[in-house]
Amino acid sequence: AAPVQVQLVVPMAVVFSPGSMPGDLPRPLPFRDLEEMEISVNLRTSVTSRYEMLYRSTTGQEEAALAAATAREADAALHPLQDTPLGSLTMYVVPETSSLLPQGIDVYVGKHRSALVRAGGSLAALQAQLREVAQVMSFTATSIAAVLSDRVPNGHLSPDARRYLKSSLGYEITFSLLNPDPKSHTVDWDIEGAVNRFVKPVLDKLSLVANFSVDSQILYYAVLGVTPRYDKESSSFLLSAHSLPHVINPVEARLGSSAASLYPVLNFLLYVPERSHTPLYIQDKDGAPVSTNAFHSPRWGGIMVYNVEAPASPQASFPVHVDVDMARVMEVFLAQLRLLFGLSREEVPPEFLLESPGNEGLADWELDHLLWAHTVENIATVSTTLTSLAQLLDKIGNIVIKDDVASEVYRAVAAVQSAVTELSLGHLHAAFQASKEAVTSSERAFFDPSLLHLLYFPDDQKFAIYIPLFLPMAVPILLSLAKIVRETRQRKKEATKMD
Repeated sequence: AAPVQVQLVVPMAVVFSPGSMPGDLPRPLPFRDLEEMEISVNLRTSVTSRYEMLYRSTTGQEEAALAAATAREADAALHPLQDTPLGSLTMYVVPETSSLLPQGIDVYVGKHRSALVRAGGSLAALQAQLREVAQVMSFTATSIAAVLSDRVPNGHLSPDARRYLKSSLGYEITFSLLNPDPKSHTVDWDIEGAVNRFVKPVLDKLSLVANFSVDSQILYYAVLGVTPRYDKESSSFLLSAHSLPHVINPVEARLGSSAASLYPVLNFLLYVPERSHTPLYIQDKDGAPVSTNAFHSPRWGGIMVYNVEAPASPQASFPVHVDVDMARVMEVFLAQLRLLFGLSREEVPPEFLLESPGNEGLADWELDHLLWAHTVENIATVSTTLTSLAQLLDKIGNIVIKDDVASEVYRAVAAVQSAVTELSLGHLHAAFQASKEAVTSSERAFFDPSLLHLLYFPDDQKFAIYIPLFLPMAVPILLSLAKIVRETRQRKKEATKMD
């Protein structure tokens, strides 16, 4: 693939509140500073991260906002005072004695694009802390290596890196309710209400990243591919961790084809076990029950098992009516959705406190996190697509490139260059939009029908097709030619004899 050289610039304001300034500042505030780091991916791909910091002191309004009782209130009060575009960060440094941050917490990351940081003794200590916060809120070397996973040698990546969804212009989300035993259970789920209440706010926020479509279905008599094991002690049925991969295949056959879809499909399945296998619990690798009773499959989706209480009286009439608690179910599915997009929060240092994003499902900086990753991935994808196209055209000598294909290629190249430039200026939103345009144009060019049919007609195939057609006509023509040649020779001989 073509070499990719990208510089990721994060504009960052470091704002000192009264009493929080380190004693060893090199010059009076405000001043600017730069910090660069090389992210090693491989020899052909160089990614540099560059933090452009502006050190300044708080304004009167910011000071008033920082006088709030709790970090959450301060974060809410500071938000309207910030003019932070996508991809930029504001760090408020508060005095060591500040009561805004709880005991043992040095960093509070808010819902938007700012954080509160407890002042350390020296500037170097503070900068190390800020670097860590900036990586949590924008991108880490591992998150960038993960999106370039196709270019990284296999052994160099954590297994997590391969579970994130590839960048796409759109995603299709399907919620399916599986009722394998309709004779025993009539299951009702208010999926429309739940999608509007829980899923829509998250997708509205993610609409910047891609287009989403959501649909739902109920499947009857759809069973899991594994028979659960009965456990006498707990008088319940168990699915062990190692059997979970085999659960998906038979179910997937019933889900409807994702092959017809242009975009990656995410499946979220709610499984109500049949009466003969109730209650059914999922075990983790150590044999402990999984608290959510759900599991997820990388780049595919997730399955949650929803147990139904057995009726108390033996004379209960079947089927039993079940109303699904959608809040409980959606909490699990949204957590799985975050995992699939690589927004899990497990790898945060213990002295960090991250504000929960509330019903929007993800904080503003988490959205930026996705945009950084997808922009880099799009740039790499386009460079690979155009390189493949160029190699293909070199191989096929008689290919004709139409003007519209050529203009798509030029458009893709221009858009990639623009994306790289915007990244180096710290304009994340513009860079992401340009990278999306580049992907669209490069794929249009690569999959153009006028190029496709030429791929399937190399020269040897043309001979194979046309020889059977021309051979019957060619035989008499060749014989006549041979006859004419013979006769001409004969005439020449006779003429010389006469001489």
